[in-house]
Amino acid sequence: MRVLSGIQPSGKLHIGNYFGMMRSMIKWQKQSELFCFIVNLHALTSLSDGETLARNTLEAAADFLALGLDPELSIFWVQGDVAAHAELTWILHNHASMGLLERSHSYKDKIARGQTPHHGLFSYPVLMAADILLYQADLVPVGKDQKQHLEITRDIAAAFNNVYGPTFTMPEPAINENLATIPGSDGQKMSKSYGNAIEIFQPQKELRKVVMKIVTDGRSVEDVKDPDNCNLFNIYRLFVDAEKEGELRERYLRPGLQYGEVKKELADIIWNYFEPYRERRESFSARPDDLRDILQKGAQKARAVAAETMDKVRDKVGLNY
Repeated sequence: MRVLSGIQPSGKLHIGNYFGMMRSMIKWQKQSELFCFIVNLHALTSLSDGETLARNTLEAAADFLALGLDPELSIFWVQGDVAAHAELTWILHNHASMGLLERSHSYKDKIARGQTPHHGLFSYPVLMAADILLYQADLVPVGKDQKQHLEITRDIAAAFNNVYGPTFTMPEPAINENLATIPGSDGQKMSKSYGNAIEIFQPQKELRKVVMKIVTDGRSVEDVKDPDNCNLFNIYRLFVDAEKEGELRERYLRPGLQYGEVKKELADIIWNYFEPYRERRESFSARPDDLRDILQKGAQKARAVAAETMDKVRDKVGLNY
């Protein structure tokens, strides 16, 4: 089975990225044919600083490798290093109806939050479709908020296949409902663009400051708390087993719990959780040329697979003559 997913380097990677996608991809590499890439073309829809994007791309690669992604067990590359992504996107544009794209919840949400509307943002799902269909992926791990994009991918694939005959594999989503949406410090979905993210490898003092800012309700120490509707609890539970989660739930349901104490505990838990990976991360960051070499080798493997799909597509649409 071929599994594929990507991560956007529009900012420093955070625990929402880790629990929402990265951890599952690292697990998939031992039981599937894994395609994992850094989607720097997608990042252009929200990031216009070239130096920052280049730096973020290498830092995202260092994060992934430090956390356990093995380039020998997977194909790991940068999206922009494989030109076929852009070529297939243009071809698929001709099979993506305006109505289909206008229904995109993600586009509407970003515009509502003040992001400048432009064609790249509007046609984002077509590039995502090309990313997936180019490698004939069977399974795509996505967050709940990305499910519609995968449905759009399937619609575009079906439209193309209907015109030219069977060409693209119809991908299926893999959604962990327990981790469908990772809350940020303000209770909204954790996102770099929302300013509510807890970074994976930030310095300990900065981590503690961010955690201490997690929004909680106004209940007093003497009040019983509501764990299921508490941002703090829902972030804390990501890092502990069922027994520890149950113990914290009991504390919430008894008078006397202080949110500030739980936040201090959480800051220590997060720091310790990623401690085993921190030295590896620093080592990769100190060797950017080695990182580039790993990514270029991955891109070479990705190009070979992409070429097989593009040769079929170009034949069918008439670009090979």
